[in-house]
Amino acid sequence: MSADFPKRLRGWRFNLFNLLLGGGHALVIFNAGAYIAMLPRVAAGLGVPPSFGTWTQTDYMIALALALPLGGWLGRRFGEYRPLIWAFAGFAAASWLCAMADDFHLYLAARVVLGFCGGLTLPLGQALLLKEYPDKRKSLGIGVWSLFTLTPFTFGPPLGGWVADNLGWRWLFWGNIPLALAIAGLLGALLYGRGGPHLRQRLDIPGCVMAILILFGIQTLLNQGNDWDWGNSGYIRGLSIGVGVMLLYWLIWEWGSRRPFLDIRLFGRRNFTIGVIGLFAGFLCFQGLLSLLIVQLQLALGYSSFLAGLVFLPMAIFAKPMAGVFHEIAKRVDARLLASANLLGFAATYFWLSRFDDPDSFAQLFWPKLLEGACLGSFFVPLTALLLHGIPADRHWRALELANLLRIAAGAIGIALQGVIFYRRTPLHMTRFAENRDAWSDAGTEAMQTLLASGFEADAALAKFAKLAGKAQAIRGLNDAFWLAGCIFLGLAALVWLAEPTRAPVRSAPAMQRELEETLAEEDA
Repeated sequence: MSADFPKRLRGWRFNLFNLLLGGGHALVIFNAGAYIAMLPRVAAGLGVPPSFGTWTQTDYMIALALALPLGGWLGRRFGEYRPLIWAFAGFAAASWLCAMADDFHLYLAARVVLGFCGGLTLPLGQALLLKEYPDKRKSLGIGVWSLFTLTPFTFGPPLGGWVADNLGWRWLFWGNIPLALAIAGLLGALLYGRGGPHLRQRLDIPGCVMAILILFGIQTLLNQGNDWDWGNSGYIRGLSIGVGVMLLYWLIWEWGSRRPFLDIRLFGRRNFTIGVIGLFAGFLCFQGLLSLLIVQLQLALGYSSFLAGLVFLPMAIFAKPMAGVFHEIAKRVDARLLASANLLGFAATYFWLSRFDDPDSFAQLFWPKLLEGACLGSFFVPLTALLLHGIPADRHWRALELANLLRIAAGAIGIALQGVIFYRRTPLHMTRFAENRDAWSDAGTEAMQTLLASGFEADAALAKFAKLAGKAQAIRGLNDAFWLAGCIFLGLAALVWLAEPTRAPVRSAPAMQRELEETLAEEDA
């Protein structure tokens, strides 16, 4: 055993250590899932339009994504122990700012800090956890870590909706403070005196700064494009040019850097490129549609935050069991087959959801969401195995840093992009409806007579007719987004067959097997 770890934790200390790291991981993931159900109430509480409220989730996820490679660098440079403690303390401080802020811009800045601190805890916590397990039991440590991943995310929306409806959305952050501080304090007491390897590894500061500016620039374009009318705004045009020029310069810089912030030369490998495209586009559609549906169920269809979040509870039934099964299957079966089957399952789910036409029918959402949960549980493992195929073991961590950053950033981009699709398609459907059917057409007259017979006054009946028409066209806008996602997943299911076939790990090389088990679990972070 190394001098940095003279004695591993034993007994109740080891059990408490696992509980604290798992609980901290669950806390960060829960905040990402629970907050989605709160978005309309957050926007109303801060006095901003819903599109502004969306920034607070997308920028949170961008900050979380950027923290993953920085957390890995901090762990290698200073050891995992101290940065992890400070990250949880920062998470508590940022939660306090979020709970207290009344100004939108201060709140947005606090959400960015919250996402960054939460993102730091993920690679630091997993690395620290695996160091406490002996080599023969590292797969058990991976199982403990992954146990606290999908569950809080799938249970997050209904629980977050309940908190928003009954306690107020700020209580999400009030609850974070004692939990994060307790985790930081207890971990500090358990691991006091622990060091770690201090590698004098230089950080590519120019590449890091440019990556931060590019990702936040892209996200700002998507967040503000609709509000500023895209190409008709000099601000949007200028920002687009600036981001494009910086992206080109960043690609040249990173390709020629000896120790780049992100190793983009990995895109020279076919399997890595195809695997990352699958993760990026798939998570973009999944996360974006999840956010779009849960928000529009509240804004357009009149659901409470809790009921809107409850729609996603069926995903929890199959998500975790499927993830456990696929961890084992991926070691023995060609990852292309598993990935293609999974992506086809997502395509079927979204084509099914594109037939949604009754806002009061829970069954129309329950069964597709049940299938979506099974697809979510089997999504990450085969694509991760695919992108890692052929990459030397000593570069796996570089590949996973880049893939996980792009995956989480894709979730943020997807939230904004699906909103753009919805707010473009819904007015188009409303215009077509108005052109073909108004309150004085035959069908409209029949609907008005039904409303008048129900006891509505003429003005109230007309207002009700307009509200029902708006709700119907909002559903059509949602269905368009689902249908487009189904087409994208069909394309991804075909794309993975262009990759090279993968093989099971060699039985005579147990170290390679353990390496694969560890890297297959990295996507949970």
